[in-house]
Amino acid sequence: MSLHEICAAIPHRPPFLLVDEIVERAETRIVCRKTFREDEWFFAGHYPEFPIVPGVLLCEAAMQAGAILLANGQPPLERSVPVAARIDDVRFKRMVRPGETVEMEVELTDHVSTAWYLKAKVTCGGQLAVRFQFTCALAPSS
Repeated sequence: MSLHEICAAIPHRPPFLLVDEIVERAETRIVCRKTFREDEWFFAGHYPEFPIVPGVLLCEAAMQAGAILLANGQPPLERSVPVAARIDDVRFKRMVRPGETVEMEVELTDHVSTAWYLKAKVTCGGQLAVRFQFTCALAPSS
């Protein structure tokens, strides 16, 4: 999936777009990648002597992948935008450093009305970096 297609699926834009490519996609599962360049805006202030990707940005990257998954299975919804409603059971397991690539695997586990329940796993170099569960809901955009 091209950058144009990713941007058509979700409202995020650089420098806060945290999905570089879609590796695999099915009806209830998606796998995406993001490479964190050494010149990313947050490294200058997040442990500048030992830069690491903030854990919340790893979570955000996975939630953006989840939003792409949901966008491709839903009809366009006017006057609404998908937002994170809840994040649960977050477990950080590995630091991610400048120049490393993460893989975000997100699976849809349930859908009730305008709420979608998902689980995410972010890996780096074959090692688990973070895992969590989250809920997306629709919020009015006007």
